[in-house]
Amino acid sequence: MHGFNGMHWGMGVGWFVFAAILFVSVWLLARFVYTGTRTNEKEKTALNILNERYARGEISKEEYLNIKKDISR
Repeated sequence: MHGFNGMHWGMGVGWFVFAAILFVSVWLLARFVYTGTRTNEKEKTALNILNERYARGEISKEEYLNIKKDISR
């Protein structure tokens, strides 16, 4: 009977270790995904925004070239 009780306690510790590893893995994945999206938003430059506006058709080619020239000064 003693051997069984010791094994039972060991299985409880095993579940705790498994749960801790699972929790840390999910936390790291969430942190990586959140940080990745947040840094992309910060890295938008004026030229990136200008290119997006031109691609969407919000501005004409002449406006695009004039603004691009102003940005590069």
